[in-house]
Amino acid sequence: MTALRSVAFNIAFYLGTAVMMIVMSPYYFLASRKNAYRVVVQGWGRFVNSQMRLWAGATFEIEGLENLPQGAAIIAPKHQSAWDTIMLLPSVPDSVFMLKRELIQMPLFGWYLKKQRQIAVDRAATGRAMAEAIQATKAEVETGRQLIIFPEGTRRPPGAAADYKRGIQRLYRDLGVPVVPVVMHPGLFWPRGKFRRQRGHFKVRVLPPIAPGMEPRAFFDELVQTMERESDRLLIETVAENPHLVLPAETQARLSALKG
Repeated sequence: MTALRSVAFNIAFYLGTAVMMIVMSPYYFLASRKNAYRVVVQGWGRFVNSQMRLWAGATFEIEGLENLPQGAAIIAPKHQSAWDTIMLLPSVPDSVFMLKRELIQMPLFGWYLKKQRQIAVDRAATGRAMAEAIQATKAEVETGRQLIIFPEGTRRPPGAAADYKRGIQRLYRDLGVPVVPVVMHPGLFWPRGKFRRQRGHFKVRVLPPIAPGMEPRAFFDELVQTMERESDRLLIETVAENPHLVLPAETQARLSALKG
């Protein structure tokens, strides 16, 4: 049954996304950026979430939405799955991402990203190039947008050892806006690099914002400690509520360490 659900979801996801991009293109590119975001981008997020619920049997609820600022902020979620980049879109008023440059250069998909003024970043960039990317990000955030950035940089299995990147420390210093940590474990249901999707229900927990103005290194330490502590709590809770899940080795090891 899990295999059939996974096949059905993947067909619905890729086919539905392609059809939606083609059909909605005239409206998307003629509408204002904000209207295009509200109708198409957030609509796509709702579509993907509904397909995970319908075909894969995976659902989630968001706790702490009151902690999401309506204006300028940095939103810092855990990163485990492709779903992470999609599932929060309907709840974030006007998101902006820092993305690898190759995505911006893709036909059609890249045009969609450019319309939303997403920030292209060369992963090997240093010095002036990185400073320019941060300035472009600051300009977008100053209009009241919410930067979504994954502090760990890349997708990691649920429960994997902490490996946070210092980039968010610089963004905190330079942007001067609240940072909202978000913990969740969608990687248990939509694993990285896996065809299989697993059914179940989990919580996305939006934590209280960290106010601007802290010493950057102290901010970084607080962010890591807060996210890891709350992520561990939520991991135990999520697995307990979904005993049927097939757990990655890293998740099993982390649970053993927490219980021991």
